[in-house]
Amino acid sequence: MEENAFPLVVVDAANVVGSVPDGWWRDRRGAAERLRDRLAADGVPGRPGPLEVVLVVEGAARGVDSVAGVRVESAPGSGDDHIVELVARTAGDRPVLVVTADRGLRRRVVELGAEVAGPRTVRPV
Repeated sequence: MEENAFPLVVVDAANVVGSVPDGWWRDRRGAAERLRDRLAADGVPGRPGPLEVVLVVEGAARGVDSVAGVRVESAPGSGDDHIVELVARTAGDRPVLVVTADRGLRRRVVELGAEVAGPRTVRPV
C-alpha cells in the first residue's frame, strides 16, 4: 500500500504544545521537537497504523526536521491556513484527522470533510 493511501493525521503543533502550561513558550522549537519525538515513538493513541503523520509548525518552531514516522511541515505563514491547504489537497482521497483545539480551524477542516480531535489525543495532560 502506498503511503498516501494511509489515513492522514495532521497535528497543529502550536495548539497542541500550547495546551499544557509547561514552559513551552521559553523554547517553542524544543517543545515542537519533543512533540514530534512523542508522535514518532507512540504514534496516535487509538488510531492503529499505518498512518501518515504530519506535524505543522509555525513561527519560532519553523525548521524542525522530520523524523521517521513524522513529516514536519513549516507553515510559510499561518499554521491554520497551511493545515487547511493540506486537508483541501487530500479531501475525499482518504480519511483525515486534524488534531487541534482551535475552534475556527476545526470548523474550517470539518467543512472539508476532516475529522477533528483535541490535543489530548496526542498529548496527555
